[in-house]
Amino acid sequence: MEATAQAVAEWMVKEIQFTGTLYQTAAIEYVKANFGEEFVFVNENGNASLSKEVKKAFRKLHGGRIAWDRDGFLWAWT
Repeated sequence: MEATAQAVAEWMVKEIQFTGTLYQTAAIEYVKANFGEEFVFVNENGNASLSKEVKKAFRKLHGGRIAWDRDGFLWAWT
């Protein structure tokens, strides 16, 4: 299966549905290892982040059912 931003977003939603949360560090490592470096970049704060394409597809998929926890650096089912 070809790695796409949509595929990454689908994995993220499934992971959160299954476990309830997804830590950004774990997501970054998994995405790099299983989908490729092109879906990760270093942001202006020097932190690894998911690409804008992934985030856009992710938001569209979860439709507000998943929230970002800024303090915990994780996504959680709402």
